[in-house]
Amino acid sequence: MKIALCQLNPITGDIAGNTAKLVAAVSQTSAGADLFVFPELFVQGYPPRDLLEQSWFAESGMRALDEIRRFSSSVPGAGILFGFAMPNNRPNGKRLSNSALLVCNGNIVFEQAKSLLPTYDVFDESRYFDPAPRRAVVPFKGERLGITVCEDAWNDPHMWHKLLYDFDPVAELAGLGATLLVNLSASPFYLGKEATRYAIVQNHARRHGMPFIFVNQTGGNDELVFDGNSMIVDASGALRAKLPPFAECVQVVDTAAFGPAIEPPRLDTIESAHAAIVTGLSDYIHKCGFLEALVGLSGGIDSALTAALAVDALGSANVWGVTMPSRYSSEGSVADSRAVAKNLGIKFSVIPIEGPFAAFLKELEPAFAGIVPGLAEENIQARVRGTILMALSNKFGHILLSTGNKSELAVGYCTLYGDMNGGLGVISDLPKTMVYKLARHVNRGREIIPASSLTKPPSAELRPNQKDQDTLPPYEILDPIIELFVEDGLSASEIVNKGFDEKTVSWVVAAVKNSEYKRRQAAPGLKVTPKAFGMGRRFPLAAKYEC
Repeated sequence: MKIALCQLNPITGDIAGNTAKLVAAVSQTSAGADLFVFPELFVQGYPPRDLLEQSWFAESGMRALDEIRRFSSSVPGAGILFGFAMPNNRPNGKRLSNSALLVCNGNIVFEQAKSLLPTYDVFDESRYFDPAPRRAVVPFKGERLGITVCEDAWNDPHMWHKLLYDFDPVAELAGLGATLLVNLSASPFYLGKEATRYAIVQNHARRHGMPFIFVNQTGGNDELVFDGNSMIVDASGALRAKLPPFAECVQVVDTAAFGPAIEPPRLDTIESAHAAIVTGLSDYIHKCGFLEALVGLSGGIDSALTAALAVDALGSANVWGVTMPSRYSSEGSVADSRAVAKNLGIKFSVIPIEGPFAAFLKELEPAFAGIVPGLAEENIQARVRGTILMALSNKFGHILLSTGNKSELAVGYCTLYGDMNGGLGVISDLPKTMVYKLARHVNRGREIIPASSLTKPPSAELRPNQKDQDTLPPYEILDPIIELFVEDGLSASEIVNKGFDEKTVSWVVAAVKNSEYKRRQAAPGLKVTPKAFGMGRRFPLAAKYEC
């Protein structure tokens, strides 16, 4: 069978646009295919969230389904398999299924609803969908297709110590006589996911002795980035087709004539992190209707890296860097800001903050009388800068990019309504140690981020001779503790038992807990690690607990 793997980038909610993209992909595929396979919920875009609860959205989806069904008559004999939010007409429950629909010759010839509905991390599918009441195979073109949707393939008992669900849909379909396994996915990226996903697909093929086709969405939607990496493995688990990561692609593969096996690519490298952020940043900006971005340049590594990523995503003509020196800014910081702007070829402006900062201090002098200057005065500077950047954003219609990293966001080393201002947190899921790795990757061909930004001690420069590690543990210690606490869910005592200083661990854990209110007000950030702050980590604010 000739199968077209349609790895495409839908826009969430754009039912008409996504339908047109589906029609174009089928129409423009020159090597005629027997079966076109599209990702999960392709027509509605993933994740559609509460759009699914709107009656007008459901009606728009049904009109699109009629259009696809009619269009299929123009490609007689070809099957079009795509993800769709389908009304299930049950008297109770959510009355909606996350389905894979097979359309051929003007008819819906098969529907398989998703069986396993994830409700962890960024997923909340049981909020919207009913699970499939049953699974079945469908005869098509001499094969018996066993069709699953994303999570359905992730409950392999040979892959996990603890299973989330009490059955394996893939194994059930194999037992029902499937000869070809097909999985429609909207599987988001994080570092480590590529290798895990590849192992799952391989394992299913080997266990059940049949080819496995995996088609994944690509592109960015809100905080989530989808890497594509669609593939076909044969019955032995050998890789026979692999679509490029982070790119739209339609590739036709003949399962009767695979050709030589493909060497598995290197996965989960710093290149993957770079590509994910650039993809997510570009799509977020363009899908939200912006054309240009604004970055506050401090002379430090975080803002320099953010600007470099913005240029990779948008081009140098569409990025504006602004440095805002204060009485505490070093000459080197202004010079480094100017240097990175020059290296990137972006517009660059210097707007000093001494005037407004001094005015704030003067107006607040009566209220602050008799109190030693401290954090409040430091944060005024960050908030003046945030106000200037938001004014420029409002005036010129540029999206402001927040430049804070995950380490800072974790422990609250950031200022609400100051450096936290922005429409998107570009590196907010990158720990500081990974920021350095990615910056060096950006500099692999030539110096873009100045060497001094990579080597000088990080500083907010809000008071004389300030350094981050006057307040924070060294990042080489802080980042592993954050990973163990936030991503792995370990308690303070468990982290100490791994060899970390008890006092340091207690401080970090308390800082993470006490900064929840800040993160609740932070810009959405692109997900890169297995557990990002934001939609995938939901902790209470007014709470008291020991960990």
